Amino acid sequence: MAKRKIIKIDEEKCNGCGLCIPNCPEGALQIIDSKARLISDLFCDGLGACIGHCPEGAIIIEEREAEKYDERKVMANIVKQGPNVIKAHLEHLKEHGESGYLKEAVDFLKEKKISLPDIRGEAGHTHAGCPGARVMDLRKEEPKRRPEKQAKLDSELRQWPVQLMLVPAFAPFLNDSELLIAADCVPFSCPNFHAGLLKGKTLLVGCPKLDNLEIYRGKLEQVFRNNNIKSVTYAHMEVPCCFGLSPVIEEAIAASKKNIVFNDVTVGINGELK
Repeated sequence: MAKRKIIKIDEEKCNGCGLCIPNCPEGALQIIDSKARLISDLFCDGLGACIGHCPEGAIIIEEREAEKYDERKVMANIVKQGPNVIKAHLEHLKEHGESGYLKEAVDFLKEKKISLPDIRGEAGHTHAGCPGARVMDLRKEEPKRRPEKQAKLDSELRQWPVQLMLVPAFAPFLNDSELLIAADCVPFSCPNFHAGLLKGKTLLVGCPKLDNLEIYRGKLEQVFRNNNIKSVTYAHMEVPCCFGLSPVIEEAIAASKKNIVFNDVTVGINGELK
């Protein structure tokens, strides 16, 4: 029997804020009944990149003995957490095509005479993974044809590059600037991005879900420490995985020992500012 690392959540400390969700691409972490839950050991690699930054210190990585994955053992733990967690786990297995494990889980519930939840799959199913990866068709009716000649919109972009990892911490355009840090889906979702958010600001772009937040924290601390930043605005999507960069920015500001005004802006999937 080998030991492996795995996530452990202290439910007493967890306040359900959702900041642990951002870096879990497999969707193994969910907020259920106002608590963060690890709904399946199956997709948890124990590396800790998925847990974000818990402000309550409720998440740790523990090392314990673990046999080859056993769905029945997982289910014995899952059922203790209630029907909502059972349902989320089964949908999680179905979404990932784990039909063998799903059958074992269902058989376990039947043997224990536990009611089977209504799980839906494929088209119209309830997405049990990260809300930021939930497939949505936002197409509307064909818009009315507009005149060929329309007013030309000017770009408000004031510098290059814009990707956070590519911008040098000492880039001259950073000094004496108002900084806009945008999650990289925001410019595509917000039709008024240039005039409404970017105008008059210096832009940094990054992905709080797929990129390394530890590297971002260090880079932003350098930016704040070595430049006169007048204000920082973080624009992100409304999905939980997009909120993860907000505490990182605040921590970097604190570490820089600078008094920088911080604003948080949420953009809806439909492009409207919340």
